[in-house]
Amino acid sequence: MPYIKQGRRASLDKTIEFMGNNLKFDGDLNYVLFALCKRYVEPSYNNYKNFIGELSECSAEIRRRLLAPYEDKKIKENGDV
Repeated sequence: MPYIKQGRRASLDKTIEFMGNNLKFDGDLNYVLFALCKRYVEPSYNNYKNFIGELSECSAEIRRRLLAPYEDKKIKENGDV
């Protein structure tokens, strides 16, 4: 996970707050990410590859830091399979 410096994080957090209050996570986020890529990623194989890599690493971070602890909690609550 790229740890963003506090000064930069404050600006990004404002964007996240605005988006979070206006997005439905049943397609809106997909649209926003695709539109962001289409509008601002300079067309090249390497740039698209890097953008996809960012999305992939974000997915891995969600799985590692959010989903895995949730699963562990539920195993403790309900027992393992």
